[in-house]
Amino acid sequence: MKVIVAEHAGVCYGVERALRLAEEAAATSGNVHTLGPLIHNPQAVEGLRDHGVDVATTLDEIESGIVIIRSHGVDPAIIDAARNKGLDVVDATCPFVGAAHTCAAELTEADYSVVIVGEADHPEVEGIQAHAGGNAIIVQRADELPARLPSRRVGIVVQTTQSAARLEEVVTALLPRVTELRVCNTICSATTKRQRAADELARTVDVMIVVGGHNSGNTTRLAEICREGNERVYHVETADEVRSEWFKGCEKVGVTAGASTPDVQIRGVIAAIEAMDAHDA
Repeated sequence: MKVIVAEHAGVCYGVERALRLAEEAAATSGNVHTLGPLIHNPQAVEGLRDHGVDVATTLDEIESGIVIIRSHGVDPAIIDAARNKGLDVVDATCPFVGAAHTCAAELTEADYSVVIVGEADHPEVEGIQAHAGGNAIIVQRADELPARLPSRRVGIVVQTTQSAARLEEVVTALLPRVTELRVCNTICSATTKRQRAADELARTVDVMIVVGGHNSGNTTRLAEICREGNERVYHVETADEVRSEWFKGCEKVGVTAGASTPDVQIRGVIAAIEAMDAHDA
């Protein structure tokens, strides 16, 4: 059984940067918290905890020391509140997310009605919504658009880990309904490369394994994209979840991983697959 890893898979620049900033903070202080999980990867978050970086749900839980803003970004009012509380703020917001914040603020300032293509309950989208003044319409698909738009001048911002297909779907639905449509395609290049590579590989293998946090939006979307070209797709977080029965009659296994999945987790899953193949030989 041959294991093939997608050309683009695993941690992106934004995640690497966030992890590096957290590790550097931990090396300089014994009192470090992230505001929410730094990234959507439970194993990586637990590893940071072992190095003294704890997770706080709200600022109320942090009395002093360093607070790290997660890679998904936050409402700017939260950063102001942290500084007013006397906390040292390390902003680990992904630069691509920061670009989405800027676009949302600029569209709002220019008096566009803002539509965010993304998941309403995702922390990244919550941050983009705050930069849009709190009044943006949030949709994942075109059929979620309201029957009546606030105005006929609409600007679109996209959650960085959304697919180009979803953006295109919403744009196509809005075009005949508006007099002016401004689109900020804030899907990050790392997401696009991973999605394209995963799709191409999934169509050429017998089984496709997607590695990453079950709470990771970009990893979940990779699995969705893979399923468009392959019925045998499994999303796993760790090697312990891999099952030998998935590979019956399988000659080629494809592996990809979300942008918040460290290489060590990918290697662990590959080793588990190869061990099962050796056992069955």
